[in-house]
Amino acid sequence: MPSIYDRLTKFNKGRLPDMLQLKYKTMAASMFAFFRGTCHLFYEDLSKNDILPASPLSWICGDLHLENFGSFKGDNHMEYFDLNDFDEAVLAPSAWELARMAASIFVENENLGLPKSASVQAVNMFLDTYSTVLKKGKAISVDPRTADGIVREFLVNVEKRNQKELLKKRTYLKKGKLLLLADSRHFELEKSLRSELMVFVEAAVKHIDCLHFNYEVEDAIFRLAGTGSVGVKRYMFLLKNLDIKKKYLLIDMKQALPSSLAPYLMVKQPAWPSGADRVIAVQKRMQNVSPALLSPVFFKEEPYVIKQLQPLEDKINFELLKGRGKDIEKVIKEMAILTASAQLRSSGRQSSAIADELIEFGQNNSWQAGVLGYAEKYLLKVKKDYQEFMEGYKKGIYAKI
Repeated sequence: MPSIYDRLTKFNKGRLPDMLQLKYKTMAASMFAFFRGTCHLFYEDLSKNDILPASPLSWICGDLHLENFGSFKGDNHMEYFDLNDFDEAVLAPSAWELARMAASIFVENENLGLPKSASVQAVNMFLDTYSTVLKKGKAISVDPRTADGIVREFLVNVEKRNQKELLKKRTYLKKGKLLLLADSRHFELEKSLRSELMVFVEAAVKHIDCLHFNYEVEDAIFRLAGTGSVGVKRYMFLLKNLDIKKKYLLIDMKQALPSSLAPYLMVKQPAWPSGADRVIAVQKRMQNVSPALLSPVFFKEEPYVIKQLQPLEDKINFELLKGRGKDIEKVIKEMAILTASAQLRSSGRQSSAIADELIEFGQNNSWQAGVLGYAEKYLLKVKKDYQEFMEGYKKGIYAKI
C-alpha cells in the first residue's frame, strides 16, 4: 500500500501549488477536517474492500458527510436546508453514500470525544430514518416551515440576513468604488487574469435566463472555500446592477474537476458535455430547489459552475452542539430525511433505480448492519491515516510540494 503522502500528492497533482499548502493546513486541524479533505481515500479503500451490502443504483452527491448539508436561498427566493455539495456527484450504489455519511458520524464523534456507543446510536438512527422515508416513497423538503429543532432555529436565524450584510462583510469602498476585500480566504488576482475573468463573467451572465437585470463586473478575487476543494480554481465576482441604483450581486465561479469516485465506478456514467454539466444536472435532480443562477460555463477551455453567492450558505457546526444530545439527534434525523428524499427525487433518471426499488430497499433493513459495521471499522483506518499524515505534516514534507 502506498504511503498517505504518495496517495495525497498523486491525487492533488495539478492543483494550484500555493493553495495546496492551505489545504494541507486545513486538513491538519482535526481528524474530521482530514476526513473531509480525503474523499478520494475513502472510495479507494472502499473499492479494495468491496464488502458493503448490495443496494440500488442512485444518484449520489458522493461526498456526503455532516458538513455537506447547509442552508441556501433557492431560485424561488425561499430558504432551504439540504445537501449542498455535488462536486463528486455520480451514479453509484446508494449504500456508498450511506457508508460515507455513517463514517463521518463516527469520525466527528471521535473528534468531539464522544463514546463509540453514541456513534452507533446516531448511525442506527440515521439509517432507520433513511429507511422510513424510503418506505413511504415520498421526497420531503426542509425549509423554515417544515424544519424541527436546531435546524428550524438555524433557518429562522439565517433567513433574517440579507445581501447588504454580505456585501458589507466582503467589500470595501475605495475612491467611491466598491471593491472585494482580500483576507485569509480571499486573495487578489494577477492583473491580466483579473481583467480576463471580469470580461468573461460580464458576458456570461447575459446568457443566464433568470437574471432579469443588466450587470457590469466591478471586481474579481480568488476564493477559498471548503476543504476537499481547496486548490481548485475558484473566483468571486462583484457585479453592479445597472438598472437599480446601489444594487449589487456576488457570483461564485468554481472549477469542475472529474469526480474523485470516477476511478472506482463499475457503473457506466452518462456522457456529460462537461464536469460542470454533471455537477449541475445531479444537483438539480437531488435538491428540491437549487440555488439561484446555477449554470455551467467554460473559461479557457475548462468547465466551471457559476452560482449566486448568498448570505444564507451556512453549515451546522457540530462542535458548538457538543453536549446537546437532543439537538444533534434532530439534526441527524433531518439529514437522513434529506438523503432519502434526494435519492427518491432523482430516481428513474439515466439508469438510477426507480422509486419502487428504493421503497423495497427501505422495507428490508437487513443491509443496515453491514453499513454500520463498515463505518465503525473505517474509523480505525481514518485514525491511522490521520496519524501518518500529521507525522509527515509536522516534519514539513507537505511544505516541499
